[in-house]
Order: sequence, then C-alpha cells, then structure tokens
Amino acid sequence: MPKTVNLYKNNPNYPHALKEHLSDDAPQSIALLGNPDILNHQSVALFCSVKCPGTLILHTYDMVQILRETSMTVIGGFHSPMEYECLTILLRGKQPVIICPARGIEGMRIKAEFKKPLEDGRLLILSPFKENQRRPTIKTTQYRNLFTAALSSVIFVTYAEPSGKTEEFCRQILSWQKPLYTFDSDFNKNIIDMGARPVKPENVSEWGKFFGHSGI
Repeated sequence: MPKTVNLYKNNPNYPHALKEHLSDDAPQSIALLGNPDILNHQSVALFCSVKCPGTLILHTYDMVQILRETSMTVIGGFHSPMEYECLTILLRGKQPVIICPARGIEGMRIKAEFKKPLEDGRLLILSPFKENQRRPTIKTTQYRNLFTAALSSVIFVTYAEPSGKTEEFCRQILSWQKPLYTFDSDFNKNIIDMGARPVKPENVSEWGKFFGHSGI
C-alpha cells in the first residue's frame, strides 16, 4: 500500500492551476496517497447538490457509465449521495480517479474498495489539509470543492439547488472562465442562466467521448 507524501508549493511539480485559480489561497502543501502521475492528466470534476431530481439521477448514471469507458481522469470530493454513487461506478472501471476528502489524509483508514485501485496505480487521494484536520467541516468542504475545481480541466455539475451552496460555487467557478457543464434541463435553469453550458442527456455518448479527448 502506498504511503502519504507531501508536495510543497515551491516544488516544480506543484500544480500551477492551484496558483492560477486560488492565488494566495492556494495551499502551501498538498498530501498525496497513490499514483502522483495522475495529477498530470486532464480531468473532469463532478459535483452535485445533496438533493437531486430523479430524472437527473438517471442521466448521471448514463454519463458516468460513458466516462468510465474513457481515459479521462475523474476528480471529486464524492461526498453527496449522487457523487458517491458516481465514485462506486467509476472504481469498477479502468480510468484514473482522484478523490479529494475535506480533511487531512495522513493516517486515514483506507476503505476496502479503494485498495485495489490504489495498488493498480489508477487512484490518487489528494488533500490540501493538515494531518490534524481529522473531520470534514462546512469550511473545509467549501474549500475542498474550490481546490478540486481548480485542479480540473472541465467541471460538470449534475444539479445545483437554487440559492444553495452548489449554486454559489458555480458562480465562483464561472468567474474563473473555466468550462462548466450541466444537463440541459429546467431543473438547471438557474446555473444555465449564469453561464453553465447545457448538454442534452440524449447526446451523452457524444459528449462523453468529447470529455475523453484532449480538446477540452
């Protein structure tokens, strides 16, 4: 089983995207457990509010099945119920996955379903938090989401509850002018009106392949 290592801000391998998007709020160091080469891959970040409409849940299952068959790295906190379901599906595939807990990872108990992907070199657990941050909080969760989005090439938000924390998160991401996608649905009108790019669920096979190529 790999051991946790720290990557400091002055290290040439420290992700430039963190400095670019988080500026002075970029962490002084990040803890890594797993294959560090995965950090060099393009990635799509997945986010979803805790509550998610049933139709969008079904569309998300289709999307993740497509992503699972691509070479695209998928990154997320995988904290909300929908996000965790996505992780369960992805870990059964072959593409790389980056998990970003909202807590420190030194000494963290490794779940059984993480062990084989870690050994196979296709899973990286990443944290910007110190070892003494043993539990997630609202503050660490919000920062973790920004950290995750900053690292990604593309952000996909399944659903952002109107006036909720995920909607506010989307507003901040759009200010970075990063590509932010969501399902073309009346449920997502709030973030589409803000500038999220809508994709039609029936075209999932087409834009799933699009995520899996380098032209994003």
